[in-house]
Amino acid sequence: MGEGGAGEGQGAAVDEATGFEVGIVVPKLYRGAAAGCGEVENCVARLVRELEDVGLIVERVRGVPAEFIKLSAPMGTLGRVAAEMNMKKLTYIGMELQFEWDQVGAFVRQPDGSLFSWRERFACFRHLIYSIVNKTDSDITLSFDDKEFHWTQNESLLTRLEDEGIVKLVFPLHDEIKRKQLLRSWALKWFDFTWQPIDEIYSYFGTKIAIYFSFLGMYTRWLFFPAVFGLATQLIDFGSLQWLVLPAFFFFVISWAVFFLQFWKRKNSAVLARWGINYSFSEYKTMGNELDPLSFSMADDNVQQRKFGAPKEKSIVQRNEWFGVLLRIRNNAIIVLAIICLQLPFELAYAHLYAITKTEALRYVLTAVYLAAIQYYTRIGGKVSVTLIKYENNQGEQSSADSLVYKVFGLYFMQSYIGLFYHASLHRNIMALRQVLIKRLIVLENLIENSIPYLNYSYKKYRAVHKKKHEKESPAGKSVRLSTRVEKEYLKPSYTASIGEELEDGLFDDFLELTLQFGMIMMFACAFPSIFCFAALNNVTEIRADALKLLVMLKRPAPRDAATIGAWLNIFQFLVVMAICTNCLLLVCLYDEEGKWKIEPGLAAILIMEHALFLIKFGFSHFVPEEPAWVKANRGRYVAQAQNVCSKQLLRSIAKLDAKLE
Repeated sequence: MGEGGAGEGQGAAVDEATGFEVGIVVPKLYRGAAAGCGEVENCVARLVRELEDVGLIVERVRGVPAEFIKLSAPMGTLGRVAAEMNMKKLTYIGMELQFEWDQVGAFVRQPDGSLFSWRERFACFRHLIYSIVNKTDSDITLSFDDKEFHWTQNESLLTRLEDEGIVKLVFPLHDEIKRKQLLRSWALKWFDFTWQPIDEIYSYFGTKIAIYFSFLGMYTRWLFFPAVFGLATQLIDFGSLQWLVLPAFFFFVISWAVFFLQFWKRKNSAVLARWGINYSFSEYKTMGNELDPLSFSMADDNVQQRKFGAPKEKSIVQRNEWFGVLLRIRNNAIIVLAIICLQLPFELAYAHLYAITKTEALRYVLTAVYLAAIQYYTRIGGKVSVTLIKYENNQGEQSSADSLVYKVFGLYFMQSYIGLFYHASLHRNIMALRQVLIKRLIVLENLIENSIPYLNYSYKKYRAVHKKKHEKESPAGKSVRLSTRVEKEYLKPSYTASIGEELEDGLFDDFLELTLQFGMIMMFACAFPSIFCFAALNNVTEIRADALKLLVMLKRPAPRDAATIGAWLNIFQFLVVMAICTNCLLLVCLYDEEGKWKIEPGLAAILIMEHALFLIKFGFSHFVPEEPAWVKANRGRYVAQAQNVCSKQLLRSIAKLDAKLE
């Protein structure tokens, strides 16, 4: 049933068909009546009735592993809840205002034509189901499978059922129609290597995942330029100019990386503008009611208190800020010391043993032991990082997630590159370095990454079916199989990070993989120019493999907000600086080894090139504007309109106050 304050015309205009989007998992009831015994009501039946009373469409499904409650919401219900939540939405004047259902025509729609984004709809669902409370004057006794408990006054029913272990999980459901459309137009569309329906991905998965795939697609397209150049440097004989090829390629790669990151910023802002995200008034939302014209009441007695208390509040804020900085410095120092004292000797020992080992069989054994040990060490380091972050004075979840990114990348940076540095600097064994690079970039990594969720799902499915066969209510000789989509989705793994899943989702691992690859191809470009070809091919498969992973192998992720790739952009920029240093070292080693340069003039030339490339790195960053001109123009126009609206509201408030004083 739907509710809404709009008229029939408005209601019809926004009455969009909605499928089941949220599932609640509860155990199957084997003993006792479903409706309860006597005056004691069954808690699941009460939950279903309460969900229907708040305007949700409810369907109960009895599956093999559990019972499922599927939820859908008419647009009228979502609109009413959005207004209750004081949800801010973008209007056609570029200003975010509190949503009102009777003024629905003033708010900007999504790229797919829907009124609410997936993130907003999911937030409405969670608000609805968790805000069901006991509004009676006394406690209510509920039961489940001969177990009784009390639902106290003003207590959330769903929270209580979670505490009792009755509600096992609340998770978003795949929309089967949209999922199959994305499978055809995205995951299985191999003939167009890097094209992706970014707007559809945004509508289905939310901003954060859409931003990741937009970045991955652009990165893969741009990789074709250094891939062609790198392949040419190794296949074409340039004769007497051969000694200039690698320095020229190095110059090109650094320039390419700088321009790529700058043009990504432009594309990021353009995509957000198309989705109506970067038009939001961040300053307005930060300051809150301070910009609300109605809050400028001169009759408010608290104004003078706030005025005189400002210096003290400023001092407290500054003290907390610097205290947080010191905490982060301390925690980062702990991670750095752990890397130097524990991981660095281990990595150097492995690199040395690998270099002196002659037989391939022993090398494989050594590598297997190394990978097992380093994975265990990295997990411990990740858990320590998460613990340290809890004691930092981070402002919000995003700040904590960024702190985790920096710490964990430091661990993986040492793990991934120390062996390569060893081959490049000490042994000058370029062929061995190329072999290691090829092994690290082989597509097998994608197969392992995507086979783990499938094996996890297959095991859960087998365990559920095997358990069902041994239940008393299961008819003998009858085959048991999963017959509904919702129970298949329930058994799929969640899209979570391998480290710090309480702070990050599965994109943490995907971005970590991208940054490690970017560092590998950039920092050792001169040793193996055609490495960019391997990276481009790997990323073409990565786009489709990640799409299949999200659409087929995993539960639909809960939507998360993110306007950029966050701390990962800083890591990409750091790797460009590292690439300048490492490639200069490689050029010295290569030319000294081949005898075409002596070390003295060669070193001087490389040092000159290094300084020139640093100037390019920091100079070219200002040549490309971070926002397209049309984005800036629209923002200026919207800001002027919004300021005009605020000024008029403020003048009306002052006039009303002046009339009251007279």
